[in-house]
Amino acid sequence: MVGAFTFLAPVFVQVALTLGLLWWGAVLRAQSLRSGEVATRDIALREPNWPRQTTQVLNAYQNQLELPVLFYAGMLLALLTGHATLGIAILAWLFAVSRIFHALVHVTTNDVRRRGAVFGIGLVLVTLLWILLAVELIAA
Repeated sequence: MVGAFTFLAPVFVQVALTLGLLWWGAVLRAQSLRSGEVATRDIALREPNWPRQTTQVLNAYQNQLELPVLFYAGMLLALLTGHATLGIAILAWLFAVSRIFHALVHVTTNDVRRRGAVFGIGLVLVTLLWILLAVELIAA
């Protein structure tokens, strides 16, 4: 079992990324409303009438609530079962880094092919994390 900091740091990185995108999106929305660029009647029922950058940032935030759920669940299970191993910690770090790159593509070029490729890397990493965890739990 690795130390708590080594094991939990990628979880905190992922949480910070998610919260950072949410706060950034909130600031962009507030600025759009204050400036009059967007009227409340145009977005009151979740209509997609936000400026492009705001939409990109909030889509990146929303995406942090999808695949990372499996990451959080796996990390919690590993921690609670005493299987916070170095292998899982390495996969967790790689996953967190992949999510940072995914968010960067999302909020900059939003190149769908590049974003999809980075998403795929994260998917492979979280799948491997769960496979390793399952093997360790079954072998215990």
